[in-house]
Amino acid sequence: MPPTNQSTPAFSPADVTVLFVLGGPGAGKGTQCARLVRDYHFTHLSAGDLLRAEQDRPGSQYGQLIKDCIKNGAIVPMEVTVALLEKAMRDTISATGNKKFLIDGFPRKMDQAFKFEEVVCPARLVLFYDCPEAVMERRLLERGKTSGRADDNEESIRKRFRTFVETSMPVVDHYDAENRVVKVDATPPPDQVYAETQVKLKKVLGDKL
Repeated sequence: MPPTNQSTPAFSPADVTVLFVLGGPGAGKGTQCARLVRDYHFTHLSAGDLLRAEQDRPGSQYGQLIKDCIKNGAIVPMEVTVALLEKAMRDTISATGNKKFLIDGFPRKMDQAFKFEEVVCPARLVLFYDCPEAVMERRLLERGKTSGRADDNEESIRKRFRTFVETSMPVVDHYDAENRVVKVDATPPPDQVYAETQVKLKKVLGDKL
């Protein structure tokens, strides 16, 4: 259930546009977000990138906790991720005035979704990249040859798949029930996936895109 204490979110959805970008590990979210940033001037905030940067920041109170969670394929406590996202949004609006955000790889659980919408801003919609596990695994193992990421190996990848199915798919289903999901098949080559993304987003967002 959503939290009962109804505090006012930091940003109004009338003023700030938030799209959650979800999909299994290796679905190609980052690639598609980069194109949407290029063509539609969104600011791309990757929850994973923010957490990885925070774990390496000297003196971070969250650094070791984040390291342990990432290594074990576990989910970082939502208060940490929500705080980092809100700070990144405030910094962006203050520096550039841009109020359109793609939030990539978040929320991963229902309580994260409720917490973000309660504290930061209700999301306009979820952009969901649907991709079979076999395809995602192949992509991640290929990426692992050069990424240097500790979680791009078979054991971590399988843990991440399990975590996604068990905890993140209910988020997609919840927003789908509210007609707030745009679902895109992420199996084809990136250009094809992007073309479908553009068509579907224009249909829902119109001139807000």
